[in-house]
Order: sequence, then C-alpha cells, then structure tokens
Amino acid sequence: MPKRTKPAAPSKRTARKAPTARGRRGAVRVPKLIVVANRLPLSRVGTGAASRWQSSAGGLVTALAPLLRSMPGVWIGWPGGESKIRPFKHDGMRIRPVALTREEVEKFYNGMANRTLWPLFHDAIRTPEFHQDWWAQYVKVNTRFARAAAAEAGKGDLVWVHDYHLLLVPAMLRKLRPDVRIGFFLHIPFPPEELFEWLPWRREILEGLLGADVVGFQTPGGAQNFARLCREYTDVEGSGLELKCRKRTVLSQSFPISIDYEWFNSRADSDDTRRRVLELKSKIGDRKLLLAIDRLDYTKGILRRLKAFEELLASGLASVNDCVLVQIATPSRDTVADYAALRDDVERTVGRINGRFSQPGRVAVHYFRRNLAREELVAYYAAADVMLVTPLRDGMNLVAKEYVACRAEGGGVLVLSEFAGAARELTRALIVNPRDQVQFVETLRDAIRMPREDARSRMVMLRNRVRRRHVYAWSDDFMATLKG
Repeated sequence: MPKRTKPAAPSKRTARKAPTARGRRGAVRVPKLIVVANRLPLSRVGTGAASRWQSSAGGLVTALAPLLRSMPGVWIGWPGGESKIRPFKHDGMRIRPVALTREEVEKFYNGMANRTLWPLFHDAIRTPEFHQDWWAQYVKVNTRFARAAAAEAGKGDLVWVHDYHLLLVPAMLRKLRPDVRIGFFLHIPFPPEELFEWLPWRREILEGLLGADVVGFQTPGGAQNFARLCREYTDVEGSGLELKCRKRTVLSQSFPISIDYEWFNSRADSDDTRRRVLELKSKIGDRKLLLAIDRLDYTKGILRRLKAFEELLASGLASVNDCVLVQIATPSRDTVADYAALRDDVERTVGRINGRFSQPGRVAVHYFRRNLAREELVAYYAAADVMLVTPLRDGMNLVAKEYVACRAEGGGVLVLSEFAGAARELTRALIVNPRDQVQFVETLRDAIRMPREDARSRMVMLRNRVRRRHVYAWSDDFMATLKG
C-alpha cells in the first residue's frame, strides 16, 4: 500500500482560491477534492460542554479521509440533528456541514431515500412507496448539497458525490459549475430496467447522474443497467458504457469497493485479539462457531438464515453439541415500521429456536442487538469457524471481506450469498442462494464439515484477492479515472 503523507494545513482563504505550487513555469494550481455524501465522516458524542466530534470508522471514511489529508479539499455532509453548524476542521480535514430540518429528514431521508429508493434498488424486497411530497423534499435537499459543493469548487477541481441520497446532485452541480470534474459512486445495487421503470421520476434521476463525468457502480451489472436505461429514457448516444451527453462523454464503470486489509489483518494478529478469541472460545466450548454480522435490515436475509439454521438442527445434520450460531444485529432505522417489525420477527425466531433446541449450557443461538466496536468485531471474526454473509441483495457487503482479512492464521469458511456484490470477487467462498432453503441447509452442513486443508486452501486464495484489492486501490482507481 502506498504511503500517504500528511499535508500542510489548508489555506484559510476562500475555497475557490485553492493553493498553488511554484514551478519553473510559475504558479500551478493544485486541484481540490470535494467529497459530497449524505453524512459527514464524524459524529457528535457526549453531551453539553463535554460533547466532541468523533471520527467514524466506516469503509468510505477509511478510503477518503487519507485523500482529504493529502490534498486540499473538503467533506460536505449532514452532521445529524437540526443545528446549523459553520465549517470547521477535524483530524486534518475541512468539514462543511449541510443542515436539514425535521421535515426534510422525515421526507427526504426516511421517506424518499429509505422507503422509495432503498427497497426499489434492492429488488423491491419490500414494496417501495412513491409520494410526490417526498420527491419534492428530495429535490430540495439535493439542490442544497449541490449549492454547497458549487460554493467550495474552483475551476478544475474534483467533486466526488456518493450514494442514493444524492442522485440529482451531479446535474445540478454541472449547471452551477461546468468547469469542474464530477464523479459519482453508488454504494448500493443499481436495479435492472424492469424495476427502475417503476419510478415516476426515472428520467430526472438518470439525467441527474448524467451530470457526472464518471458514474461508478459496485458491479459490471450495475454499470450496464445504468447505460441501457440512459439510452432508453434520455437523449444520450453511444454504445457500451461510454455515453455521449450534450457533447460530453459520461463513463459508466464498475469500481468494487473494499476494506483496509492491513488494519484488519494486523489487528487480528495482535495479542489483544488472541486473548479475546480464547475468551470467546472458552464460553462457546468445543463447538463450531457460526457467525453472522448484519445491520438489522430486511435486505440482509437474517430471518432466512435463522430458519436455515433451525432446519439444520431439526434435520439432525448438526446439533447444539456440534455448533452454535452467533448473530450480531446492528440497530437500524428503529423508527421505521418495517424495521421495527423485522426486529420483532427476528427476536421471536431466535426465541423459538432456542426454546426448541437449546440444552443446559448449550444455547443454539446467541443474539446481540447492539453496536460493537470494530476491535471487538475483529475478535469474533478471528474466532468464527464459519462466516455467514447471506443477504437477499447487497451492493458489495464488506463484512465478507473483513472476515477474510481477519483470518491471519488461515482456515475458516465463508458462506456467501450469490446476490452480494462480493460474490463476483470472492469466488472461493461457498456460494449460496439464500432463498433456496434446501441448498442453504446443505451448504451449512458442508461448511461445518469441510476438511481443514480444503478450508485453508480456499482461504489463502480469498485472502490474496482481498489483499490485492484493498480500499486504497479502490479510491486511487476511481480518482485516476475521474482525472482522465
């Protein structure tokens, strides 16, 4: 991994007057990087005078924070809450908060983003809702983000917009600042034509994305879906993934996101993690540990996974004396009815399985609905004999890659849904269709019984793949493409 040096403090002058470097031919302007995302790379912790900003630990922050420290730039996003906060600096990055009202959070975020676009882009696992007032707030908020980016941008700067919350920003920004390079990356799947066509605002969204110079997706399928839809519903020309739009070329391309491999690998190999692994194994006993870590979301297939494990025990292919399932579910959008109902269904299912199969000292399913620190998750990854990553649809799913990176001593079996973007890269996992109950149960059986040498051989190849395609390679690849 290339070393990233810490830059000098950014200039306090206005953002449109970016720093310059002196060379033999005089002043050369250094382009800024402007990251535009729904959320800032930090959150407010504590209360009152003791409150402070704390950096987030997500994959996007891991990839982009070093870039923003190594070149002039700014991160634009919502800080949470309704307060208006002036731009500030944090951990070597310049931060520009964008305020949202309570109504905007409800209709733009909870409504249009998470009850229209999220389910539609995930195979309509839940029926999406279409409301004109949600759309109006979505346009309003996207306009605010675009104006914030335009205010920060100077000629020749690079603007990188992220995810389904901000699909309209590229075109809005293009109108305001035609002199910048604009990239967009979608972190979730991009749906096929027969689903995207449901959107009453399908043309507006496609034209919004066409404001970018590079539109990035997790998989080649997403890039192809977008290009086909643009040719169907907009005035673009061109074949393949290069689209001609108003004398500009728009490139639709896949850039599969990844993780900070070295951090997970070294943490898993640390003395602290080894001690924690021994503690976990002593509590589990001499049983195979099956692990699942998900956000509590209906796209993750948690209920189907629990039912497959229940069927594994009921069929006699395994017992609580052989194996135990640990399900860690991170709370998500608890105020939304679908998510509250899912939480109740999951907890009832866990209770039913434990009531049916547990024995004294041998619980069938350990269920945790809470946030765990990243360091604690690494210990679970390192302890798990089998990792279950079985979403019904997922753009990538970095949990699969994190597990692989944490298998510092080799071994371990990854069971991976064919509907996760990661399945295109991690082909030596046991690939499963989570909707096929018979295949799912048989795959669980095979994972538990896999010979040690077979598991080790598969994991070596998986680790090589994740080691080569780390998160810094992802960001460098996208940035190189955006710069042209």
